[in-house]
Amino acid sequence: MALPRYATPSQRLWHWAFRIICILVFVFLVAPIIVIIPISVSSSSILNYPLPGLSWQWFEVIFTPYPWMLSLENSIIIASATTVLATILGTLAAYGLTSVEFRLKPLLMALLLSPMMVPLVITALAAYFVFARVGLAGTFTGMILAHTVLAVPFVVITVTATLQGFDRNMVRAAQSLGARPIIAFFTVTLPMITPGVISGAVFAFVTSFDEIVVALFIASPAQFTLPRQLFSGLRDNLDPSIVAIATLLIVVSVSLMAVVELLRWRGERLTRAAK
Repeated sequence: MALPRYATPSQRLWHWAFRIICILVFVFLVAPIIVIIPISVSSSSILNYPLPGLSWQWFEVIFTPYPWMLSLENSIIIASATTVLATILGTLAAYGLTSVEFRLKPLLMALLLSPMMVPLVITALAAYFVFARVGLAGTFTGMILAHTVLAVPFVVITVTATLQGFDRNMVRAAQSLGARPIIAFFTVTLPMITPGVISGAVFAFVTSFDEIVVALFIASPAQFTLPRQLFSGLRDNLDPSIVAIATLLIVVSVSLMAVVELLRWRGERLTRAAK
């Protein structure tokens, strides 16, 4: 934001100092991520600077069937199923919580959001003990259910924020014309909150796709996800192929965040247009 012409010298000094601080913080946060990208195209067999040369050999390694493509397939399967379950459950929970008022609503909201506040290792340990008793440890079903628990809060928060600006008079108008509540939801409410629902689904997918702590406790070698395989590679065989897959994950994460921002902007436009 530009300074007004009548700003004092001290205000101008603080303005520029604030900008410099923001730039330094941004560099501090992003630099460690950017540093690993050049190593992914290194011709060396070890992680080092300066680069002896450039090569795409490590990207060729990660496209071999085992172990990277198998772990990528596992991650996509688990994250996709988690996204579907978490989006359905989170959207319904958010809609119900914003539709009615009752005394225990804050407590119920706190319970829904508790997986975000409880240390992840505690959640993973509890999931392991429960799933081990019922035979779900080391299965895709167990991984999907555990990731769904972690992803639902993100959907609830995103959809709830979208519903805060939703005009419920449109739902009442649809019901006054004879539409049943479920028909009004699918024909009026859901199309209006679709950007928020999709944003929540993206967050759910990213949460599952990047999760590693639960995978350390529950996943067997047959269910190793990409982060779990990365962890094993860091312990057993450290080579630039790990950095290459990390670079691809960075590109995917940035792309998904760009989609979320685009959906947020579209949702704001729809809200303003409805008003």
